[in-house]
Amino acid sequence: MSIKVLIVDDSAVMREVLTLILDGAPDIEVMASCSDPIFAQQKMKLAWPDVIVLDIEMPRMDGLTFLRQIMAQRPTPVVICSWLTEKGATITLDAMSAGAVSIITKPTFGLKTFLEESATELIQEVRAAAAARMGKIKTTAPSHSRTPPTPSAKLNADVILAAPTGRDMFRTTDHIIAVGTSTGGTQALEYLLPKLPTSTPGVVVVQHMPDQFTASFAKRLNTLCQVEVKEAQTGDRLIPGVVLIAPGGKHLLVQRSGTQFIAEVKEGPLVSRHRPSVDVLFRSIAVSAGRNALGVILTGMGDDGARGLREMHDVGARTIAQDEESCVVFGMPKEALAHGGVQEVMSLDAIATTLAGIRS
Repeated sequence: MSIKVLIVDDSAVMREVLTLILDGAPDIEVMASCSDPIFAQQKMKLAWPDVIVLDIEMPRMDGLTFLRQIMAQRPTPVVICSWLTEKGATITLDAMSAGAVSIITKPTFGLKTFLEESATELIQEVRAAAAARMGKIKTTAPSHSRTPPTPSAKLNADVILAAPTGRDMFRTTDHIIAVGTSTGGTQALEYLLPKLPTSTPGVVVVQHMPDQFTASFAKRLNTLCQVEVKEAQTGDRLIPGVVLIAPGGKHLLVQRSGTQFIAEVKEGPLVSRHRPSVDVLFRSIAVSAGRNALGVILTGMGDDGARGLREMHDVGARTIAQDEESCVVFGMPKEALAHGGVQEVMSLDAIATTLAGIRS
């Protein structure tokens, strides 16, 4: 059976484009497209979708209000379709906190570009959403027996930096924590990071998220946390009590300068089909920090981070994966386990307790 998708967007052109993209995937079916949530509610009385692709700013009822109603009535995976604006980013992050699982961005310069560059991303986000575990309410999961289209060649972290050459024996008084996550990660980070005291070693985070949303996300987290949270910039030091979030659309690496660790934000191609890539961050940690680091892989779809966590493990770093029960999507932790790079598997609660107990 295919993944049944409901599109809710007040733009007729956008509905047409989204439908064209999603109906082109063999395992996805657009069951309906609606101009606002009122019409969507009427459709949902007849048949309930597996995934909803939802605009935020609409007449009659805004997307955030509709999302909250859905989560109260019958929690359903929702992919937010939003503009790359400061207002759009703020409202979208409210939607993520309310239960949406991921974000796609509307085109800025034309639909042709969107069709060419974002079709694969949209399809992947819908598939990831369909696999999401929505709280304690169980719904019938769609079957994905059909073979998806063969994706384009997937680059690894070699295109950004060379792999570590062996087990790093150096030690320093500075320690760092690296976290990688994707689908469901915004909620996981909003739960995890506020539990960290200011004595926690420097933290670097890759959350798969579009450009411009990461700055707003960091600001939002900063209001919730004891630690300082900011979007990473080249030259930022990793110091106790500071969390650096990788900017959307760029890779985040960590370099060593003497006994200090320094952030580097870098352009480059997609790695493991993402930018920022968890594999790139984890590899840079393996090269620069070795056994002075702790790597954590949280909820997410796909395998980004699995190879990098294995490289961290192989040079002596401690490595942790979130357990299946507490994940929204178990894909990334599952792949990390399959690659042999995980020392410990923990619930999100246990990860929070573990990180909160680490002192630099």
